[in-house]
Amino acid sequence: MRSLLLRLSLGLHKQDILKKEQNFVNEWLQKKIIVQEGNKFRFHSKYRAATVSNIQDNSAYLQAIGLYTRDLLVESENLNGAKEGDLVIAMRLMGRRGTPQAKVIVIAGRAESYSVAYIQNSDGRLSIVDIKTQYPVGATLSSDELSKYHEGDCLQINNQDGSVVKFLGNLDDPKVDEKIVLAQYNKHDEFTQEVIQLAKSFTEVDADNYPKRKDLRHLPFCTIDPSTAKDYDDAIYFDVENSILYVAIADVSEYVTPFGAIDAEAMYRGFSIYLPHRSIPMLPRQLSETLCSLQPDTDRLAYVFEMHLDRETLENSYSEVYEAIIHSQRRFTYEDVDAIFENNFKIQKSEQVIIDYLLPLRDVTDRLKQERLRYGYDFRSKELEMSVDENQELISTTYAQETPSHALIEDCMLLANKAAAKIFDIGIFRIHEQPSQMKLQNLYQELAGIGIMIEPKESMKETITSIQEQAKERDLQSEVDTLIIRSQMRAKYAPQNAGHFGLGFERYTHFTSPIRRYSDLIVHRLIKAIKADDSEESSYVLRNIEALSISISEKERESADIEIRYMQRKFARWASLHVNETFKAKISATEKILKAEIDDVIKGVEVEITNSMPILLFDDVIVKIERVNLARAKIYATIVEKIDI
Repeated sequence: MRSLLLRLSLGLHKQDILKKEQNFVNEWLQKKIIVQEGNKFRFHSKYRAATVSNIQDNSAYLQAIGLYTRDLLVESENLNGAKEGDLVIAMRLMGRRGTPQAKVIVIAGRAESYSVAYIQNSDGRLSIVDIKTQYPVGATLSSDELSKYHEGDCLQINNQDGSVVKFLGNLDDPKVDEKIVLAQYNKHDEFTQEVIQLAKSFTEVDADNYPKRKDLRHLPFCTIDPSTAKDYDDAIYFDVENSILYVAIADVSEYVTPFGAIDAEAMYRGFSIYLPHRSIPMLPRQLSETLCSLQPDTDRLAYVFEMHLDRETLENSYSEVYEAIIHSQRRFTYEDVDAIFENNFKIQKSEQVIIDYLLPLRDVTDRLKQERLRYGYDFRSKELEMSVDENQELISTTYAQETPSHALIEDCMLLANKAAAKIFDIGIFRIHEQPSQMKLQNLYQELAGIGIMIEPKESMKETITSIQEQAKERDLQSEVDTLIIRSQMRAKYAPQNAGHFGLGFERYTHFTSPIRRYSDLIVHRLIKAIKADDSEESSYVLRNIEALSISISEKERESADIEIRYMQRKFARWASLHVNETFKAKISATEKILKAEIDDVIKGVEVEITNSMPILLFDDVIVKIERVNLARAKIYATIVEKIDI
């Protein structure tokens, strides 16, 4: 329902109305809630689609869907039964002074279509409560049905009708953690038989079938990925003599056509999800891990950027993008390439041609990064990596370290993404806006609490550089960088360019990962249409681009949330086995709720502090785990002592 409301807010083409949506469109058209303008339907100017939030005794607020407008105030008598989190259509009330007001006309559904509840036993009486809010769930379960479950049993709930979708398992089982976080967003690993059969129907690449593609199989491409990777989106080759960088990207658009069964599923998923023990792919594995993946010693279809770099300035003086066939000659891990750079890798004779360009390419990307950081930022935020065993019990956590191999690939991909963003004016851009003044003031206050006094400079770049320099003097680089990142706007997808603040780029998009990001697949389709001078296809791709950009941004947040929530559940399960034990930790938050992050045998575990003592942000402390709420994945601890270093 949210998708329909979003598209109607921005303009819904008649041919894009789904069969299940037609009755709603007809009803709202008859009631004049929506209007038809040519081939498009949209809300009448008097109406807004919104989410109900912040319900108080006498009022609530409506957050508009798809429009950047002020929240609308709704007096309690105008809610018409709407509850927190409901999706509604509201009529604006004109002629009233003060905050813009509205009246709920239609309750269209719930903002969160699915949730997870669990069985709670209170004084021998079973009840079903939401795992996130701990409030009772209005699920349609009779007393007899409820009695079949046990304390701690978890269920997926359809919030639209209150029905139980499926039994997930019991909180005592570590494997239920994955099922919980996926069920909250109705994510699933399995593909329908139709999608699988279609994915299996494609044959292996035969170059004779693609006479119009540029044949680059003679070039010694290689891939560089994590050791656990199975889907290889990108391959690189550097022509040292002519200073030409080739970035080859899996040509997913050759196989996944618009509005087909695979495309519909990919659009629904939006992104691949990566958990510590496995991935939930955006595309069927027959494509993501085989036919589209740029595997070594295999002919593969690719969409290639050929970028000619000026030897002196490294400016991309000329670039060309085209459909090609490549034959990657080697699959390297990051560890392999770092060993090559350290002269600690046993090189096979057949690999020498690749080594001969990787070494000078490193010099090029090092210079590119140095130039990039004149305008962009180098944040040392720590990325946590988690390991679990076969039973999905937590084994260990470590902080990932960026190495020269990571940096090399990153700057190659950044070049290709920048080059792609120059090709279109309307499409899907990756934008990152400057932080708001309010967020900056909050940041300055937090920093003042640890003795970093901020005097804003002429530019944001100079101000943040000054903060980082002071943090370095206190050996708090990663901690302060984390605060800076929190103060920033979230990067998102948008149909029009607004620049990328963090990278310091005037134009930027995502082109290099179509196996795992739907945004990149759309960019490929658009650029192909532009290169073919096919205005009809271009307009077809762009038809609902604003709604699609918002939807993809929301899917990105969902995927990130799932990955974070899974880790939180693993941490809570680990902590439940260590109640009354003490660990080294660092204070991570002092505003609203006092929090610390354990930095001991296990790293990255966030705990809420329940006692009070004189403490500052980033102080080192000893904490004792007092109790754990496994259902909510909350860990509570007390500070035993402050560590003076």
